[in-house]
Amino acid sequence: MTDTSRKASTDHPVHELISTRWSPYVLDSKPIAGTDLKSIFEAARWAASSYNEQPWSFIVGTKDGSPAIYEKVLSCLVEPNQAWAHAAPVLALGVASLRFKRNDKPNGVALHDLGTAAAQLTFEATARGICVHQMGGILPDRAAEIFAVPEGHQVVTGIALGYAGDPANADAALVERDQGERTRRPLSEFVFGESFGSAASL
Repeated sequence: MTDTSRKASTDHPVHELISTRWSPYVLDSKPIAGTDLKSIFEAARWAASSYNEQPWSFIVGTKDGSPAIYEKVLSCLVEPNQAWAHAAPVLALGVASLRFKRNDKPNGVALHDLGTAAAQLTFEATARGICVHQMGGILPDRAAEIFAVPEGHQVVTGIALGYAGDPANADAALVERDQGERTRRPLSEFVFGESFGSAASL
């Protein structure tokens, strides 16, 4: 499992994979075994999607196995993310297909379904002691050009995968970010009932 010292203090009981999942900035460069990576993306493969459309794709580069692709993915992150993500042994980009293959109509839940696949990927990684740090700070147009992403697809997120690193060997600013308090809004602020903004009676 991941670092249990970062385990979330939840208001209600949840599965350990949820409470121990976190997104460190300090990552170790230790390679991730190919068997683990295949299982991590297999988990994404089996995510639910509208009409079983599976509108997600992942562009993946590994430092040890596909360094040229890795460097290209790294170059598609904004500079502040490159500054820490370069330590990760695996980098990926999440891509959504915005139209249904079945009828070529707009898929209004494509981004939702990509997110679902990314979440399943994350929990499979967590179960294997591997951390996943997802990023909105990317250069989508650059990524689309470099990787020849076809029209009708959107490069949405960057993903760093790796083992939690040793704070003793890391930049102090990154360590400080990793050691910040883990907080979330209470259920009453986002689970609604009678009207939007009115807390549900669960």
